[in-house]
This record gives sequence, structure tokens and C-alpha cells, in this order.
Amino acid sequence: MLIAVLVSLRPRQWVKNLFVFGGLIFGQRLFVPPAVGAALAAFAIFCGLSGAIYLLNDVADRDKDRLHPDKRMRPIASGRLPVRAALVAAGVLIVGGLAAALWLSRPFALVALTYVVLLSAYSARLKHVVIVDVLVVAIGFVLRAAAGALVIGVAISGWLLICTVLLALFLALGKRRHEVLTLGESAAGHRPILAEYSAGLLDQMIAVVTASTVTAYALYTMSPETVAKFHTPFLPATLPFVLYGIFRYLYLLYHRQLGGNPTDMVVRDRPLVLNTLLWMIVVLLIIYGT
Repeated sequence: MLIAVLVSLRPRQWVKNLFVFGGLIFGQRLFVPPAVGAALAAFAIFCGLSGAIYLLNDVADRDKDRLHPDKRMRPIASGRLPVRAALVAAGVLIVGGLAAALWLSRPFALVALTYVVLLSAYSARLKHVVIVDVLVVAIGFVLRAAAGALVIGVAISGWLLICTVLLALFLALGKRRHEVLTLGESAAGHRPILAEYSAGLLDQMIAVVTASTVTAYALYTMSPETVAKFHTPFLPATLPFVLYGIFRYLYLLYHRQLGGNPTDMVVRDRPLVLNTLLWMIVVLLIIYGT
């Protein structure tokens, strides 16, 4: 049962919680030990909280998951993890995570609580509301980034939040498109909200978000505020990596028909992994080495 609980927490999805470190890196606190410790603690807390949300979501979706070719193997849908045990584990993780968050920082705890409430509402109802469903997923990423800034006491950059929500929308819409095309006529039976989407509508939304993401990041790197903060005009040199990452993801989504699990794509596709590492290295060199 412990293994079933661990699987249901979806450790591979915890890579999403790396957004917590945005404030640490762009707040120029990467080499401040207390800030690093607080950010690591915040990352661990969000791993626990997000895992609890996955448990609640799987409990709510267990009947529909049994109709999905892959999701039917999840521990709760397959019966390997009883519903009661899943709910108890989720409750323990939420209470423990929020208590630890309060010990770290009250503002951080408030954001963590907001995350739990919003994503719980998503599992219960909001995932069935067209457009709102993908917006809530995106806001979840924004809350991670905001929490990471608050826990180390740095100002929350509007640019950080804008780029985060746009990138998260980009990934969420790509996932919806893959689900609509892969499940076909049975899409609505697995997830009713998919009946409200079409490939054409999602293509238009992805195009808007793609252009907005690139524009927002480009403006951020060139803004006088950014130049003054980092004391360097060279951050636009990182734009090619962002362009390649987005274009590579679009290639995988449209040409290779992937996108059902954006996290797996990001961590398993070698060109994407290499591009992300190079982007991080260049960003760190520019911010901390100039």
C-alpha cells in the first residue's frame, strides 16, 4: 500500500515544483545559504501538497480513469489503493505541509493554503468548466513561483508571474489538444470537459499563448527594470534558448503527436533537456557572472 501511495503522489510530476526556485535565482539569492535552505524546504512542502492534490484528483476521477487506456492502471482506479487510505494520506500531507509552511513563513503559508484550496476546487468542480480548467492549472504554477519568492523574502516580480502563467497555459493547452485528438469520440466519456474543446479552437489558443510567451520573455529581458536589477544588458542572449524550447515542444506536439504528459516530454526529450540546461547555465552566468 505504501508503494501504491507513493506512485499516486506522482513523483515524476514534482518537476513542476521547480518553479519555486524562480525567486531564488532571479532574486539573486542563489548563493545565500539561508535562502537556499528555505527554498529547498518550500520545494519539499509543495511536493507533498501537490502529491495530496493528485490523490484527491485520482479519487474523484477513479471511475472515468478506468475507461482510459493508460490511467486505468493508476493505483486508485485499479483498486490497489483503497479510497479511504488515499484520503487519509492526502489529509496527512495537507495538514503536515501547511503546518510546515506556517513554521517557515506566514505569507508563504497563505500562498500554500491558497494553492490547496484552489487545486482542491479544481479536482471537485473547476476542471469541468471550459477555459477555467486550464487557467486554474496555470495559476497553480504562478502560486508556486510566488511562494518561492515569499519564502525567501524577495519582491515578487510581475514579469516572473506573467512568464510563468503564459508558459503554464502553453503546456496545459498542448495537453488538452493531445487528449482531444488521442481519445477521439470517447474523449467526452473520459473527461466531459473535452467535449467543449476542438483541435481548431485549441490550435488558435496555443498560437496566441505561444506568441505572448515569447513576447513577454523578450520584453522582460530588455526592460530597463531588468537591466538595472541585474546590472547587465546581456539577458536577451537567452532568448534563442526560449525560442528553441517552444519550437521543439510544438514539433513534438504537432509532428510527433506527443503532449499527453508535458512533464515527461520536458524531462525525457534529450534536445529539450539539453536546451533547458544550456538556458539555465547562460542565465546564471549573465546574472551572477557579470
